[in-house]
Amino acid sequence: MKQNLLRKIYIDELKVLYSAENQFARTLARLSKEATSPDLRAGFEALIRQTREHVARLARIFEALAERPEGKHFKGMAGLIREDTEMIADDREPQELDVRLIAVARRAEHYEMAGYGCVHTYARLLGENEAALLLEQTLNEEKDTDAKLTELAETIIIEAMELEDPTPAEKGLRKYLKKSASA
Repeated sequence: MKQNLLRKIYIDELKVLYSAENQFARTLARLSKEATSPDLRAGFEALIRQTREHVARLARIFEALAERPEGKHFKGMAGLIREDTEMIADDREPQELDVRLIAVARRAEHYEMAGYGCVHTYARLLGENEAALLLEQTLNEEKDTDAKLTELAETIIIEAMELEDPTPAEKGLRKYLKKSASA
């Protein structure tokens, strides 16, 4: 593959991530307002700040490349967010709503992790060392966020299950979740 083509792909993918991060930041503000758990609300607020930092890092990379971040509206993230928010629009129990909100955020995080993994590789191959470091930092933060969201979801599920009279299968699931949460 010619380096010019890889650079074009790299810039296009950075624009996709820039669009996705901006869309996700707006969505997180809505998710934060809908969250019933104070811990989840605080987690979403922290994620909003982190997402803004990711956008700022991408802007630095675009500046170094003498490129503009605009021009790509990422329909994939828009569709993901639209479908997920439609799914959670129904009236639900507080814990169910919170678990569904976390699922929305985790799907977006996984999409971003895939994108950052790709552009990190492209930056490294193109010799864009500073950009590669920034992208690796963001990728690691995305992974950490996913782990925190997973832990929070497990905590909310365990708390919700403790309020119910469990079946034997639910008791086994509780035991498994508690064991994995403490690991």
